[in-house]
Amino acid sequence: MSLAPVAIPAQSALSVASLAVQGFANVETLGGPRPLSLYCLTIAASGERKSSCDAPLMDALREHEKEQAKAQREDVQAWQNAHAIYSEERKRILAAIKNGKGEKKTAARADLDGLGAEPSAPPCTDRVVTEPTFEGLTRLYATGQPSLGIFSDEGGQFLGGHAMNSDNRQKTLTALNDLWQGNPIRRTRAGDGAYALYGRRLAVHLMAQPGVARAFMADPLAADSGFLPRFLICEPQSNIGTRLHAQVRPDNGALAAFSDRLRTILETPLPMDAETRELQPRTLALGGDARALLIQFADAIEVAQGKGGNLEHITGTASKAAEQAARIAGVLTLWRDLQAAEVAAQDMADAITLAQFYLTEAARLADAANVSAEIDRAERLRKWLLESWPEADIMPREVLQYGPNALRDSKTATAALTILERHGWLAPLDDGIVIRGAARKVAWRIVRGGGDVV
Repeated sequence: MSLAPVAIPAQSALSVASLAVQGFANVETLGGPRPLSLYCLTIAASGERKSSCDAPLMDALREHEKEQAKAQREDVQAWQNAHAIYSEERKRILAAIKNGKGEKKTAARADLDGLGAEPSAPPCTDRVVTEPTFEGLTRLYATGQPSLGIFSDEGGQFLGGHAMNSDNRQKTLTALNDLWQGNPIRRTRAGDGAYALYGRRLAVHLMAQPGVARAFMADPLAADSGFLPRFLICEPQSNIGTRLHAQVRPDNGALAAFSDRLRTILETPLPMDAETRELQPRTLALGGDARALLIQFADAIEVAQGKGGNLEHITGTASKAAEQAARIAGVLTLWRDLQAAEVAAQDMADAITLAQFYLTEAARLADAANVSAEIDRAERLRKWLLESWPEADIMPREVLQYGPNALRDSKTATAALTILERHGWLAPLDDGIVIRGAARKVAWRIVRGGGDVV
């Protein structure tokens, strides 16, 4: 293998498994049945071998798509012939109606009624797209497979593409949220009218570099809409510099077993309505012990979201953790046995371990983002003190009154002042020192000669 951080291929394997099984069942959760669809985001810098980890796990899927497309060529040719015959016959009947009279016109109208519906093209065999627009995804669901995936080892192409620009972002996020929930796709357009597509499923795996991912994670709309909290996010520690060839231990047997299992599932017909292609998944129940484990996990997460809890700052993500655990458990269950009737305790225990990992990652990344924001605000304050503030000293109330807009509340201002003091840009003055005509309890002298880098 490539000696990449294990979380990278593991994330790829889990997302591929979700795509493979999501059409067969919904899973029982503490809030009712939910899809087995997972949205995954893997953050890793260039050179971390994202593509070389992802590609082997996707090979069986790509081969399946190619084989299906090849097998469909005869169906496409037959449809083209049938469509051509239908079109010519319809033209002939319409001409007879237009030019006919009396019984001939009546007979032509009967022929038109008897002609039936226009032959439908064979459905597209693609199961994966990389950077679709909402309209393109909707068309693919209407004419292709009801179970799809947005998978890209260059996730920036989707996150920074047309579907996520300022004009389309709200529409795209709403549509993808609905698909995660298992809601129908509803469309209203001039010329097309209004219609809905039921029973569609979507799995997502985006692999993105840190800069692209940070911009996405900092987008208030992505967070406030609930889109970001639906993602299982990981950013593993880099292995660059330690990936020596002497340490490579190929395990081709495990990869072959994964590919064989994936191929078997992909070749199993999806439960769907033949005419509408609406998926008709069964409900995968929770075994008694599995349910007890999930309740225990959900209660622990609920407590941790309270005041002072270690998940207080990521309640959006934490509130979905129990459902994510149930979804993961359902994926693990069907990957092992596509005909399973319920989730066993061991699968739930493994899923909870994974859900806890993703929660830890979310908390860590949120903490890092908060620290980064605090450093940024401290740097703004430092520049303002050196370039715009005319006095040799500064008090907290002066930062609140005159300082940068980002520091106009006491908590953020105090944090920025503390950081500058820690790095030597501010020196604390004695309690009671007289500044601008009055004794001051808290004040600092500005060190214009410079301190450490903030």
